[in-house]
Amino acid sequence: MADREFDLVLYGATGFVGALTARYLAEAAPPGARIALAGRSQDKLDKVRTGLGAVAQEWPLLVVDATDEQTLKGMAARTRVVVTTVGPYLRYGLPLVRACAEAGTHYADLTGEPVFVRDCIDQFQNAAYATGAKIVNSCGFDSIPSDLSAYRLYRRSVEDNTGELTDTTLVAWIKGGFSGGTIDSARAMMETVAEDPAKGSVLAHPYSLSPDKTMDPDVGRQSDQALQRASSIDPSLDGWVTTFIMANHNAKIVRRSNGLLGWVYGKNFRYREVMGVGSSTAAPLLAAGIAGGIVATMAAGALVSRFGAGRRILDRVLPKPGTGPDEKARRTGWFTMKTFARTTSGARYVCTFAGSGDPGYQATSVMLGEAGLCLAFDELPDVAGILTPAAAMGDALTERLRHAGMTIEVATPPLLE
Repeated sequence: MADREFDLVLYGATGFVGALTARYLAEAAPPGARIALAGRSQDKLDKVRTGLGAVAQEWPLLVVDATDEQTLKGMAARTRVVVTTVGPYLRYGLPLVRACAEAGTHYADLTGEPVFVRDCIDQFQNAAYATGAKIVNSCGFDSIPSDLSAYRLYRRSVEDNTGELTDTTLVAWIKGGFSGGTIDSARAMMETVAEDPAKGSVLAHPYSLSPDKTMDPDVGRQSDQALQRASSIDPSLDGWVTTFIMANHNAKIVRRSNGLLGWVYGKNFRYREVMGVGSSTAAPLLAAGIAGGIVATMAAGALVSRFGAGRRILDRVLPKPGTGPDEKARRTGWFTMKTFARTTSGARYVCTFAGSGDPGYQATSVMLGEAGLCLAFDELPDVAGILTPAAAMGDALTERLRHAGMTIEVATPPLLE
């Protein structure tokens, strides 16, 4: 790809997260990086570029529509990497993945839609492998902290020669908001399953993104539904944990990474994710309310999405794509993820992955931006196909995110009597 016109094209630069990612790239890209901004509207692209400062004023603008496969192919052929924020990916993403896979162009997205990832695997794995394209899904808060945390735990267990990973649980504490785009992605998944109920199994099965079904570990039932004391996960924790809304997707990505890396995490690797809700007297009630509310909301959404009238009601009442937390909320948000693991020798580890800024937007723009730069400029494992962040760029991306100010470290948790 040395003769490509661009190192990186950011597609969806006028959207909510796209504009944040463009701002980050203007600050973080190395001198001389050949970056272009792409989207449907020339005027909106020009407005975004104008707000990025002097360094970006020479960045080319590409008018590209997600429904026009020829312009998508043209964009993919001109660049080494496409970074896309154009979702819901189930509605708009597959033609771009096809274009990148066939052109041998590396690709990164923000999807939290397991059905979309499964479609990418089924439709484009062979093409991407043949051309050498790294198609990397879920390069934001979905699912880089989860994926890299499990990967770092594996790397530490190898360094210490403490055996394979076994029971592994991520506990998330977050302060952040939701955008209209995130809600629209959830709607797209519910509508897809309503139209094709067979795809519901992708959401339900823990190994639905597995690269080789015959190698799936037989470790019994795995579920991310939770309502329990945090100390049951590790004695160093206080308070309560509950169901984490992102766990269903993140856990599948982590398990796929294990498979893509040759099941090196362990043949008895059991993984789940939960969310901490504190230790106040109200915490058990809050935990129960969240756990029950997630199940009820998903069930109600799936039912309403079956009917045209229900979809029209959702159109009127839900936030619109392109909206999200204001600047103060993005600046004051934060996240801390602690992943507790045991190994076959009895060793215990905890990986802390933490950062400042609203996790789904401010921090996600950093993760996505660094993933794109990593694909464009770093020496990476010689793998291709439909990949995960850990499988495609685990070590290099870890160092980039540390340099960007995020905490990613593995330690031995304290033993409490």
